[in-house]
Amino acid sequence: MVDNHSYSFFGQKVGLIIQSASKNEPFIFFRLIKSKNDGSWEKPSNGEGKIIKFSLEELVWIIRVLTKGVNSWSSYHTYKDNKTQISFKWEDGEKAKLWIHIGSYSKVLEYSQFKIFEMLLKHILKEKIEFATVLNSSKRSNVKKLNNIVVQEEIILDTGNNVKMNNDFKGYNDGKPSEIKEIAGTIKGETDKALLIQFENEAEVWIPKSTIHSGFNDVKNLVQKFSIDSWILKKNKVVS
Repeated sequence: MVDNHSYSFFGQKVGLIIQSASKNEPFIFFRLIKSKNDGSWEKPSNGEGKIIKFSLEELVWIIRVLTKGVNSWSSYHTYKDNKTQISFKWEDGEKAKLWIHIGSYSKVLEYSQFKIFEMLLKHILKEKIEFATVLNSSKRSNVKKLNNIVVQEEIILDTGNNVKMNNDFKGYNDGKPSEIKEIAGTIKGETDKALLIQFENEAEVWIPKSTIHSGFNDVKNLVQKFSIDSWILKKNKVVS
């Protein structure tokens, strides 16, 4: 079993490159480049092309389209003030073709290509479920037990994704386990002690970092998941 994968689907105008740098990382990258009028291709080293990071949950949806569990799936990614529309859709008709739209880039995959695409994503997902969901060489955990308080400090290798680990939280409160809820939201502001998070119900709430039990990306307006003490969410009427 290898640690990384890279496979390219090229046509006359658009190239799609699937990249997984490590089986220990719970995401993969899709890189798209276009051919220019002079016949050359965009160069990622010059800041050209488009790159999108997909989570394991998003991989499941893409595979569902590939296996024709659904005819299409669409989403969008937000980075800073830029929103990228994403869709995977089967073309109508007898000759099956899969259309991939990511921002201004469109790529169509014929039968042999989308079958390889399907098998590759299934293989990568299976690897990552096994290796990226446990503590390993890229996530070293140092757990200390002091007076019934468990403090977990995770050291994550730098992947260039601005992920911050929250070392303020305590997994136990007065000797009793805290009830934690996983919830999606976007960061709107930050201080040393709290994050201003907008949740799916449109509520914007200052959440103390001591109640957040997960790492987070400090890029504003990026939809991401947080693990937060339920009591603070209930207190601010984010959940019932």
